[in-house]
Amino acid sequence: MHQRPVLLVIAHGSRDPRHAATVHALVRRVRSRRPGLRVETGFLDFNIPSVQGVLESLAAEGVQDVVALPLLLTRAFHAKSDIPAVLDAAPPRLRIRQAEVLGPSPLLVHALERRLYEAGLTPADRSTTGIVLASAGSSDPEAIAVIEDLARQWRRTGWCAVRPAFASAALPRTEDAVRELRARGVRQVAVAPYVIAPGRLPDRIAAGAAQAGADVLADVLGPAPELAALLLDRYAAAGRDRHPAMI
Repeated sequence: MHQRPVLLVIAHGSRDPRHAATVHALVRRVRSRRPGLRVETGFLDFNIPSVQGVLESLAAEGVQDVVALPLLLTRAFHAKSDIPAVLDAAPPRLRIRQAEVLGPSPLLVHALERRLYEAGLTPADRSTTGIVLASAGSSDPEAIAVIEDLARQWRRTGWCAVRPAFASAALPRTEDAVRELRARGVRQVAVAPYVIAPGRLPDRIAAGAAQAGADVLADVLGPAPELAALLLDRYAAAGRDRHPAMI
C-alpha cells in the first residue's frame, strides 16, 4: 500500500516560547483530525527541530514523499525565498511538494470571527462594530494587497466597517486604524489579530489596541479548528490525499 506523503508544517520560529507552543498545539489538532497521517513540524529559525533537520531525519528513515506546508497567511519573502531555498537543499531522495500558504481562505475569516465571538462580540454586533484586521505586515506589495482585499471582502459580510492595519513594514498601525474608525463615529471597535501565534508583532498589535482604546481585542488564530481544517485542505491540494477536511 502506498504511503501518504508526510505533512511537514514549516513555522517561522520565535524567541517567544508562546510561538512554538501554539504551533505545536495546532499541529496536535491536525493530527487528531487525521490520525493516519504523519505530521511533523520544523522551524526556520530560533526553535528546534529545524526544517533541514526534519528533512534529513525523514530521508534517513526511508521516507520518499513530503508535502511542505508553510504556516504563513500570505505569500511574502519566506514563502517565495526562504522556504524554497531550504527545500532545495533537502536530501535528494526526498520528493517534496510545497503547498500553498494558508491565506486567503474563507476558513480564515471563520477563524477570525470565532476569536471575536470568544472575546465577547455576538452576531448582533455586526452592524454597529468596526473591525481592525491587524496583520503582522510585510514589505511585499502582493502580501499587503491580499490583506487589503480580505478587509474589503469581510466588510461585505455585514460588519459596520473593516480596516486593515499592520504591525510592521506598512501603514496604518493598529492604533491609527482604531482612531480612524472612532473618528467616523463607529460605536464599537474590535481588533482582530490576523496572526497565527503570539510573539513580538502580535504584542505590538495588542499594545496598539490598548493605546487607542479598542473595545474588544480578539486572541490570535492559534489552534482554531478552522486552521487545522485549512492545513489539511492545503495538504490535500498539494498531495494525493483527497479526503475532505471538514469542520
